[in-house]
Amino acid sequence: MKNKISILLIDDHPVVRTGYRRLLESTPDMCVVAEADSGEKGYQLYVEHQPDVTILDLNMPGIGGLETIRRIKAYNPAAGILVFSMLNNIMMAQRSFEAGARGFISKQSGIGEMIHAVQQVNSGKKYIESELAALQSVNAVNAVNAVDTDTDTDTDTSKSAIDRLTKREFQIFKLIAEGNSNAQIAKKLTISHKTVGVHHVNLMRKLQLQNSAQLVRAALDYEVIINTLA
Repeated sequence: MKNKISILLIDDHPVVRTGYRRLLESTPDMCVVAEADSGEKGYQLYVEHQPDVTILDLNMPGIGGLETIRRIKAYNPAAGILVFSMLNNIMMAQRSFEAGARGFISKQSGIGEMIHAVQQVNSGKKYIESELAALQSVNAVNAVNAVDTDTDTDTDTSKSAIDRLTKREFQIFKLIAEGNSNAQIAKKLTISHKTVGVHHVNLMRKLQLQNSAQLVRAALDYEVIINTLA
């Protein structure tokens, strides 16, 4: 057991966890020591088992994947965390790295890439899915952890719509989708109501949305928020 990479799986779908457990444990040097169906439970099991690598989804009920990453990293700054998401999206990869993850792959990745990602994360290296890395310039991939400026950089038409949002626009996008008014957002972010309005207009334009219903739908599609009714 000591020679194996100990792994904690956090995903709210039991079938997904079972599948990944079998795949990971088919590798001689890996062992899944615990599974959790929520971020809260995942954090508790992390503290209990101290795994070498934690593999988690972002789209979960409760505190969600990003907050789970933050709590684990607050407990142990050296924690090795690998995100696996339904979306191979550079924006979500960036948010994951900012929260403290060391690796990011999509659920469409092959088992070979997941095994490699686990090994890289366990060795202290950062890893981003090869398909995502190929979509970005070398500078963009290396800057995944850089501080995102609040300027409008909507000049790279090769990026997907969500990737062209600035950090502030992404924050406002999420808050609007969660049902906050512009006034509430202004208070939460300590910015002016007018500034919120400007960002709101910009993100609607970049995402090519016409109304609030479309915005919420886009937030669900991009896994920015979760569908609690599903």
